[in-house]
Amino acid sequence: MAQIDQSENPGVPSEVDSYHSLFPLEPLPPPNRLQKTSNFSYITSCYKAVNSKDDLPYCLRRIHALVFSYDFHAGAETMFSRHFNDPAADSYFTKRKWGQHELPPPRQHAGLLPESLIWAYIVQLSSALRTIHTAGLACRVMDPSKILITGKTRLRVNCVGMFDVLTFDNSQTNHLALMPQYQQADLISLGKVVLALACNSLAGIKRENLQKAMELVSINYSSDLKNLILYLLSEQSRLRSVNDIMPMIGARFYTQLDASQMRNDVIEEDLAKEVQNGRLFRLLAKLGTINERPEFQKDPTWSETGDRYLLKLFRDHLFHQVTEAGTPWIDLSHIVSCLNKLDAGVPEKISLVSRDEKSVLVVTYSDLKRCFESTFQELLATTNGPL
Repeated sequence: MAQIDQSENPGVPSEVDSYHSLFPLEPLPPPNRLQKTSNFSYITSCYKAVNSKDDLPYCLRRIHALVFSYDFHAGAETMFSRHFNDPAADSYFTKRKWGQHELPPPRQHAGLLPESLIWAYIVQLSSALRTIHTAGLACRVMDPSKILITGKTRLRVNCVGMFDVLTFDNSQTNHLALMPQYQQADLISLGKVVLALACNSLAGIKRENLQKAMELVSINYSSDLKNLILYLLSEQSRLRSVNDIMPMIGARFYTQLDASQMRNDVIEEDLAKEVQNGRLFRLLAKLGTINERPEFQKDPTWSETGDRYLLKLFRDHLFHQVTEAGTPWIDLSHIVSCLNKLDAGVPEKISLVSRDEKSVLVVTYSDLKRCFESTFQELLATTNGPL
């Protein structure tokens, strides 16, 4: 729901095509110091915006002449910002002055990432590449600054397809001719991402640091991880496939699958609660259209008579009860329980007391449900659509 004050940000347009409510997802570059990005060699900026056609938020990636629209994931951060934003992490690879002692290699428990996390990332990234390559296409943006992390470990590859547009050549007859070459580059990029994660440093993937980086991997991680990195980064006489690394992932794939299924179970449980919440909200919304209605069908007392009066007393029973001392009695479980009984129409009896305490009406929840449904249908009959 984040929005900006348009008067304080005149450089951000109020609308772009069918999108509105633009909000910068990255710091905007100063107008007089626009710099090209290292990924695309174009000036870029990124915004969240709402599409007026479906009222859903999207991520707009702007190449300053062109705008790409992607799915928006609230709260996402890049792999770069989560894992490679600490300059001190590069100290093991930075050059030291003559005579200084060699720094001891870092260990997993002293800053390096757990191997299980790296494999979780490998499974997801290789799965993304497998889907893209199977479709006869290439990713071309396998880079920590373009890999999004949502939640704890869920990855999504950002900016896919942009290079295909930016480098499109009308004069070329076979646009898929270079695809195998691009796919091989994807695998090298994946290897660099994995090596950077294993070193917890982007400095480790520089050519002059590769030997030292691989020694770090050998000391701290399994031979499978080391072999996977070597396979992806070493020159091969034949074309490589993302499927080739499956034997190196091995049973770790099932660990990731189990974690994913457990996560699905948790999400489904939470979703079931929200389904119940939605059902109760609809009850309250309908009740709100009935209670204290100023006038209906030219009858100013409509909401205070007949079945509507019972529903008014029920609303007081839900929300307006007081203790013996006269202070508000607020109990969410009481509200939820009573609404569920109303929705089910149970035969349990309930005592409804008028505000002047001179009248006590004993009715069942099934009676209240009949009053509720018939009254709402009476309102609905004069409107054009369902709630």
